[in-house]
Amino acid sequence: MSTDTQQAQQAEQAQQVEQVRQAGEEWIRWHEERTARVSAPYGPLSLTGTHWLSDHPEGRIPAVPGQWREDGDELVLTAAPEDGLTVDGEPFTGEVRLTADRGAIEASRVAHGERRLVALNREGLWAVRDFDPDSAARKSFRAIEATSYDARWALTGTFRPYGTTRSVRVENADGVERGLGLGGEIAFEVDGTEHTLQVAVEQDGSLWAVFADATSGRSSYRFRFLRPAAPTEDGSVTVDLNRAVLPPCAFADHFICPFPPPGNTLPIAVEAGERNRIDN
Repeated sequence: MSTDTQQAQQAEQAQQVEQVRQAGEEWIRWHEERTARVSAPYGPLSLTGTHWLSDHPEGRIPAVPGQWREDGDELVLTAAPEDGLTVDGEPFTGEVRLTADRGAIEASRVAHGERRLVALNREGLWAVRDFDPDSAARKSFRAIEATSYDARWALTGTFRPYGTTRSVRVENADGVERGLGLGGEIAFEVDGTEHTLQVAVEQDGSLWAVFADATSGRSSYRFRFLRPAAPTEDGSVTVDLNRAVLPPCAFADHFICPFPPPGNTLPIAVEAGERNRIDN
C-alpha cells in the first residue's frame, strides 16, 4: 500500500470519527431540548385529565368549571362569574362556541388561572383537556432515561409510499380502538437484516412511526415514537433510532396515544433513544 493511499485512508477515518463526534454532540443538545420541552409548564407532564363529554351528558365535568356541551362541529361553553374562567385572555361569563384547539397549549382560548382548558375532537367525539403547570407529575419528574448516542443506530433507509393512505384500527392507551392513517413504510437494515416500519405522513412531508421492539415493556417503555424527516426525491430517509422518543402517555396517563399497528414490532432490541421517565 502506497503512502498516499495510507494517508487518504487515515484522512477518511479521521473524518468519520469527527462526524460521529459531532453527531453525538448534536444528540446531547437534542436530548436537553427535548427534556426542557417535556418539563415545560404546559408540556405533557401538565395534563391532568382528558374528559369526554359523552361521559358527562349533563355538561358538568368534575373539577372543571363551566358547563360544556357539544353542538355538531362546535363545543359550547357556558360560564357564570363564580366559575372564574377567561376566554381569549379576558374574564368570561355567558356562552361561547369553540372549535378544537390545534395550537400551542398555552395559546388555548379557555383558561382557569394558570390552567388551560383545551377543546379536543377525535373521530367526532368531544373532550376537554385540563393542563395544570402545578400537576403532581410535573413536580415529581426528574429526567428522561435515554441511551447515549451510538452511530450504529443512525441508519439510512428507503421510504416506500402506498398508493393511497390506509387506515388501520389500533388500540389506544385509554383502551379505545381508533383509526391510524398510514401512508407508506420505511425499510432499513440492522446488521445485514432488513426491517420495515409502517409510517404516517405528516402535512410537512415528515414521517411518524409508532413502534415496539424486544426491549419494550422490559428495559424501555412499552412502545415509542420515531419521527424521521421528509424523504428525499429518491426515497432516501434517515432512520435515526437514537432519536426514538417516549409517547406523551409515558408522561401522563390522560393521553390517548395509539399502540403500534400490526407489523411495527421489531424482533430486535433497539438499545437506543429514550427509554423511560425518571421521577424523584
